[in-house]
Amino acid sequence: MEEPQKPAEIRIFVDADACPVKPEVYRVAERYGLKVYVVANAFMQVPRGGLVELVVVAAGPDIADDWIAERAGPSDIVVTADVPLAARAFRNGASVLSPTGKLFDDDSIHMAVATRNLLTDLRSAGAATRGPPPLSRQDLSRFLSALDLAVTRVKRKLAGNG
Repeated sequence: MEEPQKPAEIRIFVDADACPVKPEVYRVAERYGLKVYVVANAFMQVPRGGLVELVVVAAGPDIADDWIAERAGPSDIVVTADVPLAARAFRNGASVLSPTGKLFDDDSIHMAVATRNLLTDLRSAGAATRGPPPLSRQDLSRFLSALDLAVTRVKRKLAGNG
């Protein structure tokens, strides 16, 4: 006789090397009792306890991204500012949030990829471009709200109500 399938658990994957909202992720994860994978290519401090796990991957381009993209699926939330990783995780069915609280959807992920490609082309042609501005209090508040909403939506989806 086949064992009943265990229901999927919501996991949060954090592309951690330059992520400015890790403390906010930890707070939300603790409130909901969610597992967090903090993926980086160097050691960093993470809260002790069973909910947060640091995954240190080899240094190199896209290794952390590959680790996350290979594991994130429909019951997961990915936090990243990396547009190619966001696109890969979104294609796998994961909910994807930027550190500013932007929840990627079908339209916004395509726009983000197009914008990133344009900026990459401009930089390779010698144009000077700016990086993202520092996070504001409003960005942090928006991120917390968006992460809370993403958790609620995934829970609803897993329960078969959404």
